[in-house]
Amino acid sequence: MSGRSFLIFILFFNYTLALANDSPALELEPIIVIKSNPHIADYYSLDSHDSDYPGNSILEILDLLPLDLQSRSPKKSLQSDFSLRGSTYQGVSLLLGNARINDPQTAHHNCDIPVTAEDIEKIEIIPGASSSLFGPDAIGGAVNIQIKKPRVDKTIFELSGGSHKTNSGIFSLTRKIDNWGFRISSESESSDGFYYDTDFKKLVNRLDSSLEFANGEFNLGFGYQEKEFGAYDFYTPGLGYPSKEWTKTYLLNSGLVLENEDFIFKPGFLWRSHYDKFMLDKTQSRSTYLNHHHTDIYTPSLYLQKDIEILGKVGLGLEYGEESINSTNLGKHGRRHKSIFIVQDKDLNSKSALRLSFRCDDFRGFECLYTGASNLRFDCSESHSLNFGIGNNVRIPSFTELYYNDPTTQGNESLSEEKALNYQLGYGYKKEGLTSGIVFFLRQEKDMLDWVKADPSQAKWQIENIKETEVKGIETYLKFSLDSNFSWDVYYTYINKRIIGQDYLYKYGPSYMRHLVSNRFQLDLPFGRQVITAIYKKRPARRGWFLLDTYFNCRVHKNAQLFLNITNILNVEYQEIEGIPQPGRWIEAGFRLEW
Repeated sequence: MSGRSFLIFILFFNYTLALANDSPALELEPIIVIKSNPHIADYYSLDSHDSDYPGNSILEILDLLPLDLQSRSPKKSLQSDFSLRGSTYQGVSLLLGNARINDPQTAHHNCDIPVTAEDIEKIEIIPGASSSLFGPDAIGGAVNIQIKKPRVDKTIFELSGGSHKTNSGIFSLTRKIDNWGFRISSESESSDGFYYDTDFKKLVNRLDSSLEFANGEFNLGFGYQEKEFGAYDFYTPGLGYPSKEWTKTYLLNSGLVLENEDFIFKPGFLWRSHYDKFMLDKTQSRSTYLNHHHTDIYTPSLYLQKDIEILGKVGLGLEYGEESINSTNLGKHGRRHKSIFIVQDKDLNSKSALRLSFRCDDFRGFECLYTGASNLRFDCSESHSLNFGIGNNVRIPSFTELYYNDPTTQGNESLSEEKALNYQLGYGYKKEGLTSGIVFFLRQEKDMLDWVKADPSQAKWQIENIKETEVKGIETYLKFSLDSNFSWDVYYTYINKRIIGQDYLYKYGPSYMRHLVSNRFQLDLPFGRQVITAIYKKRPARRGWFLLDTYFNCRVHKNAQLFLNITNILNVEYQEIEGIPQPGRWIEAGFRLEW
């Protein structure tokens, strides 16, 4: 950890300690409040019990959900792009505790999340989530990471090693002192990589603190992450560039929750700072291209919610944000935005519920962006339910899309925002031990951004608002539990994406997933747990691939367990992004102490 992050870490640790010492001891039930329940329609989630697989990072846990992770790196925790319902990698809103943390330089850095596996309470995948709830970027949906509150004393120490000289470790200390709790977590990982220029190092440190009082709680989190990794052909697929990249991420999130009968008062603040250094050719024999980028995000916010008998739960949100970049390639730029949104949740009767939301985002350099959504849920019986949703989404161009320039690629300062209109109709079935459902969705996109050439002789790829697309698809899911010891989850997504008009050459081609099948079998044994995952993916005009993974842990003592993780058991050759090979069979084993 650098001196800067260590100093901030100590300052916040001392501050929360002082708060705890100045407050009277209280025995309270924990209060957990979000912007009402954002899930009238179907969503997918893993809680801390479901994702309790030793030796896995946050992004490897995400791969267990119906999210298209398009990985460039040998480990998904280094760099992966997110896609939902056929969106581009820029079209997913990434949230930490419902607060947007998307990187303004490029969505390639959205996976730089300074959170360890021990800090996660729950991960939610929300396909089709509206921009009126979470702000811009949610063209295909949102990924929401909920941080675990430090509620009980716990200490965790874990070490593992495996293929390609991979070593990893995690330490987490949680303490609860009366009404104040804190958790300190540290996670590290390194490897020589599975072939030339795929080596990596990663470090994550995080502090979370929570202070409970009579009518609410105050939560504070600070995380630091640094990565150094070989980036072989990450951004030049098929050209053979031995690239290298270094990133550092600082993330501060805080929130106060006050609740009085039917009223909620919730101010919050988020700061994210990201440093990126990229070297196209680390040998310097073919290119001396080197870039430095630094971005900052500041977002204070306020959310108010009132339970009104006639209207139901009515929420009002206010946000102010600043995004800035200082780059050797993109230059110095900044933009501010002001946002206001209204959410209404109303139980129409004992069987139906309605949600309405409306939002206005005023970004400097763009016209005011208006988004809205309506969701209706109807319970046909105790076991059967229907839901219908409609909403429009928007996305602001990234700094890279606006200002990037190199010998082969040209940004465009005249870009306008992307727009999308989403429709979905879903059916759900639920009874003891079985949950299933199907969702039909349609998304009409306009002014979508892509890197194109008008003809092959054009010297540079130029980004343009050229695409009108129509995305149709089906999502199905089944969750079956034989008893408390065995469960089977299966998800299937089919997507058909059609570009309307526009005869261009596209730099990346169709990168969405046509077919995605995800299976997870979990067996809790008297001495441990066995998990098997089976995933099939197929992109348009490419052959599909099937990946079989297993995770096994054995409890050798009430405070100790051994674990073995094997990914790509069948040693399949595949490429998430065309031109960038992924690793074959990868074995890791280790031990975990918990007391």
